[in-house]
Parts: sequence; structure tokens; C-alpha cells
Amino acid sequence: MNTEKVTARRLTVEEVSELGLQDGIFVSAEMDGLPLDCYAPAFLTRPGKNFEGGSFTARTIFGKEIHVLPDNAEECGIWIADKAGEEIEVLQSAGVLLNLALFVPDGNKESLKSLYSAARDAFGAGIVQRWSEETVAVPDVKVDLYEEPARGRKNTNSQNRDRRALDIYPTRVRFLEPSDGWRFIVEPHKEIVDDTPTI
Repeated sequence: MNTEKVTARRLTVEEVSELGLQDGIFVSAEMDGLPLDCYAPAFLTRPGKNFEGGSFTARTIFGKEIHVLPDNAEECGIWIADKAGEEIEVLQSAGVLLNLALFVPDGNKESLKSLYSAARDAFGAGIVQRWSEETVAVPDVKVDLYEEPARGRKNTNSQNRDRRALDIYPTRVRFLEPSDGWRFIVEPHKEIVDDTPTI
């Protein structure tokens, strides 16, 4: 676990109530009930002046929402960087989690194993992990992907269509999103034949 030493001080309820949404703070790095003896960079989800009792809510840079009572001695509290404070351990935010979906033509166990080995060689054996693996046979075909207005009139021609992507595999369409107000139309791929006469 990568952490860094940060000099900070714990805030009281009054001090937290003066904070805005842009003020960087540190709160407990607890994740999914797993207590971690360190802190995570965070921001309040609403200005401290809107505090009306109960607890302050902060969102860490890792997307986790934490409810904190600053004056509760049993909690980690809310901290802010201060050179006159004490040292605390703060989680570094250098890591990125990638969820990958890979299409492997003529895929078999050997080719998947080679991909996994190459990734471990590139990033380190302790870094690359397979959390879940679903091996599904998919047809090696291509489709044409179009966009058209989501509320198009009936019996209209296809002039409003916008060719978004060509020669795309159907499995990739699942991971794309249409533009606002548009929807996807997926059709079997048709090769473009240029009938322009040549001399």
C-alpha cells in the first residue's frame, strides 16, 4: 500500500462548517468496511455552512462517500494540511483500475495466457490481476454502426444518419454510447463499392 507522510491538523465542527467544496481535506481511507489506519484526500459534498446536525459528508478522490462527526473522538475526523500540525499517513492516488474486455481472434487458452503474461511483464507480476474472467465465443463478423436522431419521424430517408464507425465488431458496440439525442443503428457490414468510371 503506497502512502505518503502529510503534515495536517484535525478540524473542529466550527472549522469544518467554514469549508467550501473546493477545500481539500483528509478523511478515513476505510473501504467497504475494511479499516485502514490512514487517510484519503477528499472534498465535502456540500458547503460546510449547510451543516444542520448529523454528520458531514465527504467524497474521497476514490469515489467513496464518508460520513464524519469531526468532534467524535472515536472517529478519525476531518483533517486539513497544516505545516504546524502532526504527521498522518495519506493514501497515494497514482493507481488506475482498468476494466478490460479483450477480443482475441481464434482465441484459445494459449493466446489468453500469452496476453496475461505480457501484461504482467510490462507492469509487474504483483500489479496485473485477473479479478474475473469470462470467456465467451463471439462471431468474427463486422457490422456498420450509425447514429440517427432518437425521435426521428417515420417514413423519412436515412439522410439524418451519421456514420459513426465502420467495420466494428458487435461486441464492441456494447461499450460505446451514442451522442445526446441520438441512438445507434447497427446493420450488417456492407463493403463500399465505388462505381465511379475510371479512364
